[in-house]
Amino acid sequence: MYYFSYYHSFSEWIMNIKHLEHLLAVADTKSFSRAAESLFITQSALSRSIQALEDELGSRLFDRIGKRNELTPLGQDVVIRARQIVQDACELRRSVQLFQQGSGGEIRVGLGSGPGALLMTPLLHHIAEHHPEVRVSITRGTTELQLGQLRARQLEALVVDARRVIPAPDLLIEQVAELRACFICRADHPLAKSPSVTISQVLNYPVASTPLSDEVARIMVNHYGAEADPAQMTTLQCEDVGSLIDTVEHSKAVFLGVAAAARDGLQAGRLVELRMTPKLEATARYAYVTLVGRSEAPVMTLFRQFVAERLQE
Repeated sequence: MYYFSYYHSFSEWIMNIKHLEHLLAVADTKSFSRAAESLFITQSALSRSIQALEDELGSRLFDRIGKRNELTPLGQDVVIRARQIVQDACELRRSVQLFQQGSGGEIRVGLGSGPGALLMTPLLHHIAEHHPEVRVSITRGTTELQLGQLRARQLEALVVDARRVIPAPDLLIEQVAELRACFICRADHPLAKSPSVTISQVLNYPVASTPLSDEVARIMVNHYGAEADPAQMTTLQCEDVGSLIDTVEHSKAVFLGVAAAARDGLQAGRLVELRMTPKLEATARYAYVTLVGRSEAPVMTLFRQFVAERLQE
């Protein structure tokens, strides 16, 4: 079995990394033309690169069967090893870039619906006031979309509902907060002053909520019965908690979500928490999600600390 030599010069090592990146592109697309297009090089240049790698290894990596290109047994083994080598090389380049950035850099993060309502505006204010040299880019959207962006290295980290993240070997999931959930309406709502509110009474009005996890749905059904299934109960649904809270303040809709998201309205007396019977026993668990093995930019330590302190408040 062939083993890669670690004794090449640095320039030769960089050249071989390019060959490996080209190999992975062909293996993933199963086409020289599509791989060349994705790499922004000509097909002939890609063919020469693969040929150079085959010459170095002394064996073929692809069997050309008509218009198809299939990996040889050696090719399959090399692809497995190449993925780790290319990933390590990317992290080495990244470490150099982070070192050169010094105290500056960029915070590129994704925020789920609840964390977005609690963190986005305060984070922008904090960075503008205390760290004007730092660039901030915040992405909103579904957890599934943001996980794809994280894996594509378009984002550095996510703060999302932990229950909506499926554990995977490439994800580091760290729980950062668990916040109480409740039903909230505006202060002059017909249910606002009732000493005891049932789920049937709530359902006489529109219910506004973000998409909820299956686990939370089970909690709701176990607590209040089948009529509390969020799939049926929720009539106003979106990822933007701020828009849901604003809707509740200007209508008879009832908000289902974390109390902290409505903190300003509750403290100002514009909103009130409903006194449910039985009392709602549910929480939102927020997690800080990154890629396993990915080098963390120094500026992300600032973001981690901000998230921890803000959510603990």
